[in-house]
Amino acid sequence: QVQLVESGGGLVQAGGSLRLSCVASGRTFRMNAMGWFRRAPGKEREFVAAITWSYGYTYTDSVKGRCTISRDNAKNTVYLQMNSLKSEDTATYYCAAARSTALAVTAGAYGYWGQGTQVTVSS
Repeated sequence: QVQLVESGGGLVQAGGSLRLSCVASGRTFRMNAMGWFRRAPGKEREFVAAITWSYGYTYTDSVKGRCTISRDNAKNTVYLQMNSLKSEDTATYYCAAARSTALAVTAGAYGYWGQGTQVTVSS
């Protein structure tokens, strides 16, 4: 059974940092692009960041310069380091594994999803 399990969310003050982790089990995603999405209360799910097996990456404009996506293929794990957090970053963050190696920013390109981890930024 394939599982993606996120951790690292929590309550943090504005300006603080969090590091989200996502561990995959059940199969290796070493060659798949991996991504992070988020859903804020009352809003649609949105793309945050993605990384390829060869460490190419992309970010949504609102997190550029504040977030860093990385992966450890040996551990089947992807990370999202978030700094200078803002109240508008409050959301449930989801890890996802893409169906291919290609960098993808749309949810439809991802075939496996975690259950999410809550990030709450207090102002």
